[in-house]
Amino acid sequence: MSDLIIVESPSKAKTLKNYLGKGYDVIASKGHVRDLPAARLSVDIQHDFAPKYAVVKGKEKLVKELQEAVKKSDKVYLATDPDREGEAISWHLASLLGLDLSEKNRVTFNEITKTGVKNGMAAPRKVDLDLVNAQQARRILDRLVGYKLSPFVSQKIRRGLSAGRVQSVAVRMICDREEEIRAFVPQEYWTIEGKFLDGRRVINATLHEDENGKLEIHNEQEADALLQRMAAYTFSVSALKKGTRKINPLPPFITSTMQQEAAKKLGFRTERTMQIAQQLYEGVDLGNRGAVGLITYMRTDSMRVSDEARSAAAALISAVYGAQYVPEKPNVYKSRANAQDGHEAIRPSDVNLTPESVKSFLTSEQFKLYDLIWKRFIASQMAAGVQSTVKLDIRGNAEGDSKHFVLFRANGHSMKFDGCTRVYDLGEGKDALLPVDLKPGDPLKTREISKSQHFTQPPARYSEQSLIKALEENGVGRPSTYATIISTIVKREYVQRKNKQLIPTELGEAISKLLKETFPKIVNTKFTAQMETGLDRVGDGEEDYVALLHSFYDDFEKTLKKVKDDMKDVKIQLQEDQTDIPCEKCGRMMVVKVGRFGKFLACPGYPACKNTKPYVVDTAARCPKCGGKVVEKKSKRGYTFFGCEKWPECDFVTWDKPTKETCPNCGSALFKGKGGMLSCLKEGCGYSRRDKKKKED
Repeated sequence: MSDLIIVESPSKAKTLKNYLGKGYDVIASKGHVRDLPAARLSVDIQHDFAPKYAVVKGKEKLVKELQEAVKKSDKVYLATDPDREGEAISWHLASLLGLDLSEKNRVTFNEITKTGVKNGMAAPRKVDLDLVNAQQARRILDRLVGYKLSPFVSQKIRRGLSAGRVQSVAVRMICDREEEIRAFVPQEYWTIEGKFLDGRRVINATLHEDENGKLEIHNEQEADALLQRMAAYTFSVSALKKGTRKINPLPPFITSTMQQEAAKKLGFRTERTMQIAQQLYEGVDLGNRGAVGLITYMRTDSMRVSDEARSAAAALISAVYGAQYVPEKPNVYKSRANAQDGHEAIRPSDVNLTPESVKSFLTSEQFKLYDLIWKRFIASQMAAGVQSTVKLDIRGNAEGDSKHFVLFRANGHSMKFDGCTRVYDLGEGKDALLPVDLKPGDPLKTREISKSQHFTQPPARYSEQSLIKALEENGVGRPSTYATIISTIVKREYVQRKNKQLIPTELGEAISKLLKETFPKIVNTKFTAQMETGLDRVGDGEEDYVALLHSFYDDFEKTLKKVKDDMKDVKIQLQEDQTDIPCEKCGRMMVVKVGRFGKFLACPGYPACKNTKPYVVDTAARCPKCGGKVVEKKSKRGYTFFGCEKWPECDFVTWDKPTKETCPNCGSALFKGKGGMLSCLKEGCGYSRRDKKKKED
């Protein structure tokens, strides 16, 4: 008989087999095997919120296979991911497979390498019931909010809507930002720039102050007055100050910073970043070396780095870049106050596996993310960069008048020692050089002094990266949930992506406004953060999870009952639900409704008029087969595709997105497919080209 190890994913199972060898069987549970059934609440509120779990639909055969494998095994180890969710999956597996929870049958791997697997297998422990209870509490909380609030929101606005404990807070944050933008009143201000000559060298400087202190120029009249005043001025060097500035390395990645940098530098959406990181953690086939886990566990908010990894990084830095790039003292980074320290920061599992050395085994996306993680970690262990800085003040005044003056200021810098910036771009930009041989009193000629008008700008809309940062700063959600939060609110059409911005829809704003007015706690960031802290306390064994659920639900239930009574006859009508399509039976303009199978058009005169018709999203394209309109459609699984409005008479369908551009050969519509290729789908044409326009997120 052999020992059985149960993991979550087949790719992780493959990597483990590579290290464990004979005597072990490794089977994947393929995620959760037991959960709260979606068709009902599945929580017994009257009996301390007892959950009613069931085998996940479609997993019955797999559970039987696991049960048979357990019978044939000498020892069973549960090796699911090392976090709350993984701990819960192990607990569910133990319950279904009849494993003894008092036994040390739980193993975890911070990294799936030979050393990581060896260390994990050498230190089995019991399933951590505190972590399990923290996950159960989160799951039950989310189920209670979803099942109690969603019907209320649907009844008041539109059928089929959902509200969530954390997603609704994220939607509110995006809506609040939109309100700030609408309420913003731009303020005019002006700047004055000077170009001065020292021989043939041009020095660009900005007007900074006059004899009364720092200048604020509010309008063109004030700017013109200053220009007129300076017309008779002569200028000379007032002060030149040289110095140095440290460019400290950034800490290694945690989940949130990895998501933000991948969005900023690679253009990856949050969900995609986590998918790729999971692949790198679980293992990639490196040819003769077999499957190797390339990074440590990717769901973490700790900046801790093991001494072993730090030493390996220092050795590589010294060998590749030189001893001067190794700091005198190792760089140690402090995690934020409420960080969970169960895992290290995200780093390469073996620093000697450089991105270039494994590039041929990785997909393009895997390489880009691994390259980013590797460089960020190596740079975090390097010496700080050093910049030489120059601050130059240029004074202007009328001859014989030292009392009245203006002061222009210019700042310059150059890299003295690149340090950590040699490996990781910190966005310092190019050197801004200034003459350093000038001294106070040196005269300068005026080449040009000009004015510029500006207006203050409203706060920027959230992008995925800035929303993640805001969620983290406010304590809303946890590293493992950020990707799901964003994908959910976009999929629900509460928020739309446009040019990498997250913009609330009318529907999203209506839901947010309704919840702010009726359930202010639910969409309050501080309250949500307190709940997250409570869940952390449950995970640390410091709070009872049933007591936590009571502290939330008892008040929530009273509020829900009162709100339902107060708003019994209230119905919110959205502008976006109204159309300019007349009902052919009674002439009223039809409205958009949502049913079991998605959107449809209905007459607002119901029940007097019961006319309905399909909801069709038109596109600018014409069918390449028959010339009819190409319309947007949804598959049974909710994926968008496009087809001819004359279906089934015309059978044209495609996954490619229609564009407004036409084929230069035949005039038919061009469709945009994967990789940004524009193609003509008219039979016999064959025209295609790469889209040169910037890809819209």
